[in-house]
Amino acid sequence: MTNAEPERIIAYYRVSTERQGRSGLGLEAQRSAVEAFAATRNASIISTFTEIETGKSDARPELAAALRLSRMTGATLAVAKLDRLARNARFLLSVVEGSGEGGVVFCDLPNIPPGPVGRFLVTQMAAVAELEAGMIAARTKAALQAAKARGAKLGGWRGGPRVNPEVGRAARTAQADNFAATVGPMAAALRDEGRSLREVGAALAERGIKTAQGGAWSADAVKRLLDRWTAQSGAAMAQGN
Repeated sequence: MTNAEPERIIAYYRVSTERQGRSGLGLEAQRSAVEAFAATRNASIISTFTEIETGKSDARPELAAALRLSRMTGATLAVAKLDRLARNARFLLSVVEGSGEGGVVFCDLPNIPPGPVGRFLVTQMAAVAELEAGMIAARTKAALQAAKARGAKLGGWRGGPRVNPEVGRAARTAQADNFAATVGPMAAALRDEGRSLREVGAALAERGIKTAQGGAWSADAVKRLLDRWTAQSGAAMAQGN
């Protein structure tokens, strides 16, 4: 009886700028995540591909090469984080479907099952991320336009009069409101199941959802999210009456 061959992994890393690529900024964290993931699966990393490209671009020659190798070898394509691949649901689905027999895994979402169910879950999470990014951009633009209409000066400080800090506050408020509108209903549904604030935070973390600042969930963070979403819901109901 022979031992089964270890799982083979192809690592894909992406940074946004040449400077990040030269300095290793961001790459080390991605390498550590993939190597730790491979260790938990007793897997062997057979090849690595590093892309220097903005996440908004679909032109990914290194990703294309990694996908070709995964199809040829049947190895699993490993990405440190979902957002290192894409926040565009259509593009993400094309990558998942274009991978080899081993599929694609995300080290920050290790519990997503392989096969059709896993592809569905990953696609849904990418759709949420894409929606969130679009809504943040729209709300930020609206907040900046409103600030400009009130006479605030936009743009960075260049030694002249400083920009009204209200602009930054408006952008942060818009981002927080958008996050609450996206994640708040999910958190409320978990709370309504009888879970404590800490348990709600743990459930969100299991689904790969972090706080609006990208951090870990605490009971206070969940409470702030629910309070903001409740206020939003109340305001929407008042406007509808």
